[in-house]
Amino acid sequence: MSDSSDWPQEIFSVLLAQGIDLVAHVPDAGHTALIHLAEEHDKVDVITLTTEEEGVGLLCGAWAGGRKGVLLIQSSGVGNCINALALPVICRAPFLTIVSMRGEWGEFIPWQVPMGLATPKVLGAMDVEVFRVSEEQRVAETVSAAGSFAFNTRRSAAVLLSQQMLGAKQFKEG
Repeated sequence: MSDSSDWPQEIFSVLLAQGIDLVAHVPDAGHTALIHLAEEHDKVDVITLTTEEEGVGLLCGAWAGGRKGVLLIQSSGVGNCINALALPVICRAPFLTIVSMRGEWGEFIPWQVPMGLATPKVLGAMDVEVFRVSEEQRVAETVSAAGSFAFNTRRSAAVLLSQQMLGAKQFKEG
């Protein structure tokens, strides 16, 4: 993981500026710093999910109740959400997700590759607008654009954080 930038803080600042007060996530190393920032903030509720698709329903329900949320997942979890991604489209509820990518830059686990390659296409097929970021200095503006798109148009948006930016995970022996 890259420690050279404070992009998780930049993302968190954008989320707060957009009125997001609910962070749903499936634990993931790529989102660890962002999750910790949310957990430490007294006006943000953090919900740890058992599966990614739970987050889609949770955020749609939160929107119906007057709240704004974001779903933090890994690209391998996008496949678990395919059916659920129809909910915000049908209900015209805004949906924002930030996806840490796997299966690309320097990947060492072969089974991460198929879903990593398919993630943008799967999201697009489910009417989710994809915003990809590969450079740390573009993170804040990309998350801001995606959040504005989702909440202003009541549509779905996904920010894909490239594995090149996050840093490829490495296998470590015992």
